[in-house]
Amino acid sequence: MEKIRLALIAGGTSGEREVSLKGAAAVETALDPEKYRVVRYDPATDLARIAADAKQLDVAFIMLHGIHGEDGTMQGFLELLGLPYQGASVLGSAMAMDKNLAKTLYALNGLPVARWEMATHEDVASPDNLLTKLTLPLVVKPVRQGSSLGMSIVKEGSALADALSLAFEHDSEVMVEEFIKGREITVGVIGNATPEALPLVEIIPDSRYEFFDYEAKYIPGATREVCPAEVDEKLRKKAQQYGLIAHKALQLKGYSRTDMIIRDDELFILETNTIPGMTETSLFPQAAAAAGMAFSRLLDRLIELAME
Repeated sequence: MEKIRLALIAGGTSGEREVSLKGAAAVETALDPEKYRVVRYDPATDLARIAADAKQLDVAFIMLHGIHGEDGTMQGFLELLGLPYQGASVLGSAMAMDKNLAKTLYALNGLPVARWEMATHEDVASPDNLLTKLTLPLVVKPVRQGSSLGMSIVKEGSALADALSLAFEHDSEVMVEEFIKGREITVGVIGNATPEALPLVEIIPDSRYEFFDYEAKYIPGATREVCPAEVDEKLRKKAQQYGLIAHKALQLKGYSRTDMIIRDDELFILETNTIPGMTETSLFPQAAAAAGMAFSRLLDRLIELAME
């Protein structure tokens, strides 16, 4: 059988470059060398080389996170080249990356979300306007960043201006939402025309972390994950259904991972990732493994979905 010629695209220029490279190394190691001929590309330096090689490639595996990787720009570039790729299309990638638009679509599709407002640069100097509309504590975050970059939890009104300034360093648009304290879970979805929800994963950061921030995500031992999450059957089914609704509301395909908070018996949708972390111990592969899909088989399936 002729090998599939696969472009593994990782690195890039976002603040999540190192995470991207780590994921790509795990993917390359797990791909069956009898099935694939893997060629690595880094968009920071190799865009012209991808274009030049496109006709000799069968499929791309995008292992980029953040701006210029997860936001539809790389997806559009590959579509211009006629090269299929795993995961969400240009539109779906862009909508999921924009947290304000995504939350609007969640709400329109009946999904529960925390109250939020969009901040302006004027709010940095006069944050009281936001404090009259929302109840502390608050979460301040850039609209188009991942890995919690530029994100803060604000417990006192006096800290809001600094949190807004930090977020505006990472994006021109910033959102402020009410903080919901509870258990954090994530729901993976896989498939194209008939997507299916995977087992839930609960994310438990070490007590020294206020939330699942960049360090809690990537420092070994900083966070404990439980898969399948220990929730009752009714809540499990509801969370999986919400994951599927979010996936469809954002017009995604291939796969996605939607993060949620459980407060008492209520669920609140946080955000949806269109290119989840992809090492064997990352959240999405853990959920796939709990469903009986080993890491190498998961990668095969994502590539099959890309080439359908």
